[in-house]
Amino acid sequence: MGSLFRSEEMTLCQLFLQSEAAYACVSELGELGLVQFRDLNPDVNAFQRKFVNEVRRCDEMERKLRYLEKEIRRDGIPMLEIPGECPEAPQPREMIDLEATFEKLENELREVNQNAEALKRNYLELTELKHILRKTQVFFDERLYCDADVGVYRSPLSFVAGVILRERIPAFERMLWRACRGNVFLRQAEIDTPLEDPSSSDQVYKSVFIIFFQGDQLKTRVKKICEGFRATLYPCPESPADRREMAMGVMTRIEDLNTVLGQTQDHRHRVLVAAAKNIKNWFVKVRKIKAIYHTLNLFNLDVTQKCLIAECWVPALDMETIQLALRRGTERSGSSVPPILNRMETIEDPPTYNRTNKFTSAFQHLIYAYGVATYREVNPAPYTVITFPFLFAVMFGDLGHGAIMAAFGFWMCYKEKPLQAKKIDSEIWNIFFGGRYIILLMGLFSMYTGLIYNDIFSKSLNIFGSSWRNNYDGSTLQSNQLLQLNPDSKDYLQYPYPFGIDPVWQLAEANKIIFMNGYKMKISIIIGVFHMLFGVCLSLWNHLYFKRRISIYVEFIPQILFLSLLFFYMVLLMFIKWTTYGATPGHFGSQDPEIVKTSAFCAPSILITFINMMLFKHDKNTRPQCDDFMFSGQMFIQKLFVIVALLCVPIMLFGKPYFIMREQKQRARQGHQPVEGNAENGTAGGAPVPASGHHDEEITEVFIHQAIHTIEFVLGSVSHTASYLRLWALSLAHAQLAEVAWNMLLRKGLMSNDYQGGIFLYVVFAGWAAISVSILVLMEGLSAFLHTLRLHWVEFQSKFYGGEGYLFQPFSFEIILDSAGQAEE
Repeated sequence: MGSLFRSEEMTLCQLFLQSEAAYACVSELGELGLVQFRDLNPDVNAFQRKFVNEVRRCDEMERKLRYLEKEIRRDGIPMLEIPGECPEAPQPREMIDLEATFEKLENELREVNQNAEALKRNYLELTELKHILRKTQVFFDERLYCDADVGVYRSPLSFVAGVILRERIPAFERMLWRACRGNVFLRQAEIDTPLEDPSSSDQVYKSVFIIFFQGDQLKTRVKKICEGFRATLYPCPESPADRREMAMGVMTRIEDLNTVLGQTQDHRHRVLVAAAKNIKNWFVKVRKIKAIYHTLNLFNLDVTQKCLIAECWVPALDMETIQLALRRGTERSGSSVPPILNRMETIEDPPTYNRTNKFTSAFQHLIYAYGVATYREVNPAPYTVITFPFLFAVMFGDLGHGAIMAAFGFWMCYKEKPLQAKKIDSEIWNIFFGGRYIILLMGLFSMYTGLIYNDIFSKSLNIFGSSWRNNYDGSTLQSNQLLQLNPDSKDYLQYPYPFGIDPVWQLAEANKIIFMNGYKMKISIIIGVFHMLFGVCLSLWNHLYFKRRISIYVEFIPQILFLSLLFFYMVLLMFIKWTTYGATPGHFGSQDPEIVKTSAFCAPSILITFINMMLFKHDKNTRPQCDDFMFSGQMFIQKLFVIVALLCVPIMLFGKPYFIMREQKQRARQGHQPVEGNAENGTAGGAPVPASGHHDEEITEVFIHQAIHTIEFVLGSVSHTASYLRLWALSLAHAQLAEVAWNMLLRKGLMSNDYQGGIFLYVVFAGWAAISVSILVLMEGLSAFLHTLRLHWVEFQSKFYGGEGYLFQPFSFEIILDSAGQAEE
C-alpha cells in the first residue's frame, strides 16, 4: 500500500560528495525536500565546524536585511512579492556580491539617517527658538505695561528662557518655588502644534517658559533645575530690536533647512524603494545559503579533505529522483566526479513519513497530535477522514447549524489562495484555516444527520407527510392538553417516514425526549461497538505486515472474540428487538398469544438482559402472556458467549509470555542460534520493524507488560463502550439548547402582532442569530470537536495504534522559508 494507509518505506543511505560539488548538490536536495540528514559531528561545538564562518556571514547579511526591512516598513513602502517561482540558491561566489550590495545599502542608509537626524535636531532647535522669541515678546510687553501703569522704577532683573515638555511643567514650577524660596518669577505658554522628536520621530507637546530672578546664585540654581528637568535653554536678547532681528534670521534658516530636509528625505525614499523591490528575493537567497552551509556542517570530511560524507534517511520510492537531483547538482558545479549514494544496513528505527496533500494534511495532523506513528504501522488518517466528521455530526446533528458551518468551510476553501496570500497574523484564524476541509466535512455531515434527526434550528421538516393521523375531534383537542396517538389503530398508517424521524415527534411534548433518548442511545452504542471492532481489525493488518504470528493467536483473536461475544452480541439484541417486537394492528387487546408475544408490551430491556447475561441469571417475565426469552436457546448461547469471553482473558494475559519462554528454551537447546522461521522478528522493506520477540527481555517484564495491556483492554472494552454514550448526551444537549433559544427568543418575536411586532422581531432575531452562531455553532461545535477527538485517540486508536515513532524532517527550502516567514510575522 502507498503511504496513505501506511508510512513510506525509508532507507538509510551514505552519501559521498566532492567538496566543490557539495554546495550545488545540497542545494538541489533542498529544492527537492526528500532527504533528512543525520548529524555526524554531534560532539563538535557549533563554533568549531568547518563552515561556521560562512554561517556567520549569512547571519550578518540577515541582520542587514532586517535593518533595511525595518526602515522600509517604517516608511510604509510596499515590498513586492516574489513573482513566479522562488529564486534558486545563489552560487558561493555570489555571496561576495550580495555582501557588498548589503554593505553599501546599509552604510548609505545609516549615513542618510544620521544626516536627517542632525538636520531634524537643528530644525527642532530653530523651531523652539522661534516660539521662544514670539512668546517672550508677549511676556516683555506685559512687564513694560505693568511698570508704566504703576509708575514705579524696577531694578534690572536677569532671566533665562527655554522649552520643556508640557507634562513636566507642574513639577518644574514646584521645584523652582521650593529651591529658590519664591524668589523667582516663572511665566510659561503652551506651543500649540506638536513637535517631532528627532530620535524617535514621535510627536511631543512642549511649552515655552521664561524665569526672572536676581543674582548669580539664583541663576546657577535655576540652570541646574532646568538641566535636571531636561529643559532646553536658548539665548534671548533683551531689546525688542535684537529679538526681531534674531527672529528674521531664524525664519530664514528654517526655510533653508526645510529645503535640505526635503531633498534628504527624497533621497532616502529612493534608496528604500529600490531596496523594497528586491528585499524578499534577497531574504530567500540568504536563507537558502545559510541553510545549505548549516546542513554541510552536519557532514564529515574524509582524510584527504576533498570529499564530504553524509548519512541521510530517504524514502525508498524516491531514490531515483534523489539520484537525478544529485546529478544536476554535479553538472551545475562543473565537477567531473559523480556523487555516490549507497544504502546502509542499520538496526535504528527509521522516521515516519506520510505523504499528504492540502486535503489530507489536516487529518494527518490530528493523528500526529496524539503521537507520530511507529514506523510502517497502520495510518489512521484515511479512515479518520470519514469517521471524524461523522461522529462529530452525530453529536452536532442540525440541518441549520450544519449549513452555517459548511458555508464557512466552503468559503475558506473557495477563497483559499487569496486568504493564504494575506498571511493573516492570528493564531485562532490559522487554526480555523488549517482545518478548513475538516470544517467543511463536519458541516456537510451535520446537515445529513440533521435530516436524519429531522432537526433544523430545533424545528422539523414535513417533506413526505407524517405517517400519523389525528382522529380526535375539535372539542376533544381543546379540552385535553395531552393526547395519545394509538399505533394499533388507524392513527398510524403502518409505514415509516421515508427518510429520518417522523416530524410528528416534534409535537410530542410528553414523550419526545424519551423516544429520542432511546433512539440516540442505542445508535451511539451501535456506532461505538462497530468503531472499536474496526480498530481491532486494523491491529490484524499490523500483525500480518510485521509477521507477528504469535500476536495474531494470543492478542487479535482473543480481543475480537471478547468484543464480539459480549458487546457485538448486545448490538445484535437491539436489532432483534427492533425487528421482532412492534405495534402493528391487532397487537393491543388481541387474544391470540402468538401476536401478544411479539408486541411492544412484551419487549424486554436490553440493559437488564445484558446484566443478567454477565451474572448467569434470568429474571422471569412478570407478564404471564409474554415469553421469557427473545429467541429459542438464548440462555445457553449467552452462557456460552460469557464463558468463551472469560477464557480469552487468560489467553491474552499468559499467551505471549508462554510462547516467549518456549522460544527462549528452544534457542538455549540450539546453542543460542536464532530460531529458523522466527516470525516475530521479521523485517519489512529492508528496514527494521517493531518485533514482539524481545529475546533478551526479562520474562517478568513481559508478564508485567502483558498484564497491563490485558487489564487495559478488558476494562477499556466496558468503559470505552460507555464512552460512546457521549454521542447521545451531546446530541441531546445540542437539541435542547437550540429549542430553548427558539422558544425564549424567536418564537416570541414571531408571535408578536402589528408593526411594533415587526420591530420587536427584528431585534429578537438579531439576538437569536448571535446566540445560534456564538453558542450553538462555535461553542457547541468546539465541544463536539473535542469529544470526537477523544473518541478517536482513546477509544479507536488504542486498539491498534502505537504512536511511538518520530517524524521525518527533510531538508527542505520550502519548510525553512515558511517557518522563517511565520517567525517574522
